[in-house]
Amino acid sequence: MSRGRPRVLKQRHQLFAFLLTVSDAVVASAACFAAWGFRRHILAEGWPANWSSFLKGPLLLIIVPAVVLMFWASRLYQARRDQSILREGLVVIRASLLALGMAIVVLWASESQTLANARNAGADGLNPWVQSNRLQMGLLLLLLPLFLVAFRITFRVVLRMIRRRGLNLRHVIVIGTGRLGQIVFHTLERNSWTGIHVAGFISHHEQTRRTECLGRPVHGGISDLEKLIDEHNPDAVYLAIPNSAAATIPGILRRLEQFALDVRIVPDVHPRYLPQSMSVAELDGMPILSIRESPLYGLGGASKRALDVCGALFGLIVLSPVMLVIAMAIKLTSPGPIIFKQRRVGLNGETFKMYKFRSLLPKDRWPAEYQSGLTGWTERDDPRITTIGRLLRRTSLDELPQFLNVLKGQMSLVGPRPERADLIDEFRQNWRGYMLRQHVKAGMTGWAQINGLRGDTSLRKRLQYDLFYIRHWSIWFDIRILWITIFKGWMHPNAH
Repeated sequence: MSRGRPRVLKQRHQLFAFLLTVSDAVVASAACFAAWGFRRHILAEGWPANWSSFLKGPLLLIIVPAVVLMFWASRLYQARRDQSILREGLVVIRASLLALGMAIVVLWASESQTLANARNAGADGLNPWVQSNRLQMGLLLLLLPLFLVAFRITFRVVLRMIRRRGLNLRHVIVIGTGRLGQIVFHTLERNSWTGIHVAGFISHHEQTRRTECLGRPVHGGISDLEKLIDEHNPDAVYLAIPNSAAATIPGILRRLEQFALDVRIVPDVHPRYLPQSMSVAELDGMPILSIRESPLYGLGGASKRALDVCGALFGLIVLSPVMLVIAMAIKLTSPGPIIFKQRRVGLNGETFKMYKFRSLLPKDRWPAEYQSGLTGWTERDDPRITTIGRLLRRTSLDELPQFLNVLKGQMSLVGPRPERADLIDEFRQNWRGYMLRQHVKAGMTGWAQINGLRGDTSLRKRLQYDLFYIRHWSIWFDIRILWITIFKGWMHPNAH
């Protein structure tokens, strides 16, 4: 049986990893040089007669090895054709910042030693070497991720151009000609930037009369697997076996063990149940596919909470004069409390009291037809809304007290809007997937709200937008939503 192509691929992967490592080291050095140059310009030191101070500088000697080490730990030197540019860019940024963190620890230790020596010698203040390195580190926080991400994007663009010319392709065979096999084919064709080319199919049936599937040859049935793999010598095999034939998968995997090729299994699960946040874990040798879990465990939850606390404190401090004016206006224009509290449902179905500036008249002043209770959303010309309340609702300023809910940990700055407790049972029974909203904290603003789905709007659409947010959550997604909210999300026709 032929083993040539896998051996060549391994050699190519090793060469690829080596060249990429060297390139990243050069780019990291360029970022260090840029920071060094900017620092000299800021301090008006001018350019030196020789560059030995840069070449022998501690930053270059610390940063470059740290970058390479963190990139290896982040698996950025593995050939990952199925990884998007965006995902790789985020990994590069994270690894770059971790490398800088390592460098800061080393420099802090060396600074401590330098200061100790200076004090022993009777010197006062910070050593200029310490000051200049701190300035360079500050510049590198911006320049290092910027340089490395720009290089990786350029590298990926060049790879795409090469692959469009038919070079640097990986030829694969799909085992399975049914619906799942055709989904695999269309997905790989749609993402041609990966350079993965479907060379043909093998039917998952013992024998087949089909000679073609979607314009690609069907080489034969599964009974001739070894012969067909040896004859066509693919780089990888994709198993697209339907659940009805899942019992044959272990046998197929055993037969493929004699070939030095990559094997990938595509589960027969509808794409709607496979979000981007899906992950694979292992427990005592048992693989576990995580289809649905809260995205806010571990570092993700900590980063979101940090953003919430900082953002809520900032909002309360900056907007406190506005909130004071609103409170005075409410008190002067209508009787009743300034703050309205309503029981809402949040994370894990737990209820809490949500705060809002009161925008309705006291209940004893409601028209007779409303005296039975609040059974629905307020209307555009609802007679219960006060004059100041109409303005508050239109501008969403009535939501500002919810910064307190955020600080108390009951809400987040961004998330699905909390629903009234008396409506949850109805929505849960009538709308499949509604309770998935309880996997995250309710938010002051959200993906649905900045897309115009506020108030008495389509519950189906709001649910779709909320689930999209949960499945695609990232700290950058939160920042994007906050940015849009600040500049255009406060006022909307449906906010009444």
